Amino acid sequence: MLDRLTAYLDSIKARDPAPRSRWEILLYPGVLAMAFHRVAHALFNAELFFLARFVNHLARALTAIDIHPGARIGRNFFIDHGFTVIGETAEIGDNVTIYQCVTLGGTNPDNGLAGKRHPTLEDGVIIGSGAQVLGPITVGRGARVGANAVVTKNVVPGAVMVGIPARATMVEGGRGDRGFVPYGTPCSELFDPETQKVELMRCEIDTLRKRLEALIAEHDGPEEQRDRA
Repeated sequence: MLDRLTAYLDSIKARDPAPRSRWEILLYPGVLAMAFHRVAHALFNAELFFLARFVNHLARALTAIDIHPGARIGRNFFIDHGFTVIGETAEIGDNVTIYQCVTLGGTNPDNGLAGKRHPTLEDGVIIGSGAQVLGPITVGRGARVGANAVVTKNVVPGAVMVGIPARATMVEGGRGDRGFVPYGTPCSELFDPETQKVELMRCEIDTLRKRLEALIAEHDGPEEQRDRA
């Protein structure tokens, strides 16, 4: 139990440069919310629904994070700051990061049945501040959702989604050697989220230029390249 807690706190420290110690991380609202959720989820699975809701409401009052007791959450889940809502049928994989003011919301089924109404986030997903991920969709492994994006359709693994409604950028994503990139941003340089739109355009221009150079080189062929040399 202690080893698992230590690994969890270390995983958060690897994604957040602010804490000076593990003790400090224990005070994070996201960590407290997850501790309450583990209890609420166990009560929910035992069909002690009132007690599960009571723990849920207590957690929300203390942390400003509302996680339905029925939500299924994997290991090393990190909510950076509060004001996040996670619905009942949401499923979250391992090593997922969510920033403040995110909603994993549901849609109203046409047939009136409960069923699966909330998103599934696969391993390694990053959701930027203020993003809304809505409906029984799947955000693929390693995908990133930019700040304030609204996602209502499935996201392929490694994609970078921005805008309303969210669309995939032309920036390549999903490469495992890049490590953790904060704020859901897709560039190799870590930049301020306030300049995200400008940086995204710059990344797209760079990507287009590289693709154009590759197409020109492929079209010219080795013989023409030698003639130019």
